[in-house]
Order: sequence, then C-alpha cells, then structure tokens
Amino acid sequence: MILLPAIDLYDGKGVRLYKGRYEEMTVYTEEPVSTAKEIEASGASWLHVVDLEGARDGTPVNLPVVQAIAEATSLSIEMGGGIRSLETIETILKAGVRRVILGTKALEDEAFLKEALHRYGNAIAVGVDARDGKVATHGWTTTSDVEAEAFIQHLSELGVETVIATDISKDGAMNGTNRQLYERLVQIPIQIIASGGVSSLDDIAALRKAGVYGAILGKAMYTGAVDLKEGLRTAEENA
Repeated sequence: MILLPAIDLYDGKGVRLYKGRYEEMTVYTEEPVSTAKEIEASGASWLHVVDLEGARDGTPVNLPVVQAIAEATSLSIEMGGGIRSLETIETILKAGVRRVILGTKALEDEAFLKEALHRYGNAIAVGVDARDGKVATHGWTTTSDVEAEAFIQHLSELGVETVIATDISKDGAMNGTNRQLYERLVQIPIQIIASGGVSSLDDIAALRKAGVYGAILGKAMYTGAVDLKEGLRTAEENA
C-alpha cells in the first residue's frame, strides 16, 4: 500500500480543515514547498495536494505552489480541487502533476469525465467524498442524492482506475478511519485510496490489511500523532 502525505492549500499555505469546515481551519505550514521537501526526505514517493479554494470556488488558484513543489522535488503529485475543464487538466499536468483528481465535475457531467478519461487515461482519478453515505460536492459544501458506493461502482464501469474515497465525518477528527467502508469498497474492481481519519499506525496497518491501494496521511502527520517514516514502513509491510 502506498502512503500519500497530504498538503491542503489555502492562500498559498498548508492547512487542514476539521470535518471539511472552512471556518475550522488550522494553518500547519507557511512554506508548503519546504514541507514537501521534508516529506520527500522522509522517504515518501507520492504527495496528495488539494486546492481548497479551488474546490470551493470552482477554479484552482494554488497551482503556482504545486508547480514549485514539482520543480523542487521528485515526488509524484496527485492534485484535486476545482478542476472542471479539460484546459485546466492540461495546465495542471504540464505543471508537473502526475494524477489529476476530479470531484464535482465528475459527478455532474459524465460526458466530461469520459472525455477526460479518453484523453488522459490513468492520469485521471476521481475523488468521492461521502457525507452520511451520499456524495458531497463543491468543496463539501453541498450534499447530493447520489449514493457514494454505487457511484464508485459506476466509475469502475466507466474505466476510472483510481478513486480517492473520503468519509467527511472522519476527516481531521483524529478518531480513526472508517475501516468498514473501505473493506466494502475494495470489493469493487478499482484502486481505492482511503482518505479521512487516518490517525494512527494501527489505522494504516488496518487499511493495508483491508487491501486498499493507498491511504492519505494529513493532520496526524502535522500534529505528530503519526511519524511519517514509521507510517511509510507500516504501509509497506508485507507489500
């Protein structure tokens, strides 16, 4: 299992939200590029980046920071947040991002998703953010009527290779991940990256045992609850 340290960007800074609430934001780094270098030095190979302003407002605004990270490190970067046009996907990939995460647009416009998959293949992933089992959109500010697990099954049928699945109620809460959810999701023929609530080495080990493709490590890394090097070793055990 791969472990993907996370940097969530807002106003050029690395922050974390509590359960997706913009009004409950903590700044953890004023220098995201330096943080990314430290993450690389710890042995990580991937970095998960979310443009929080982009997710909320529909247009990425922190791409210069992401491009600077790509230029300063050899990390494989996946990025999401407000990516709602093919031109934006093209710009992000040219900036050095390896995998682009579609969210709101993937749910609302299947024709767009199909075209993105046709053009960019496995460089396209979909973020499925679940609140009470339903897909949330627009930076988690709106909840749809679409069942998250059924949507992930549909994405698999469309040819999406990777889904970042988040239980919003767990995100930033430091009370563990929704292991039962991921044990169900791995039955779908798609690469599942678990996001939200990874707050201990035990969580990482449980997700690895469940068979997910990857797990995102955010707040626990910044608070020191999980040492990144130990987390990476735990993720890779018996790999």
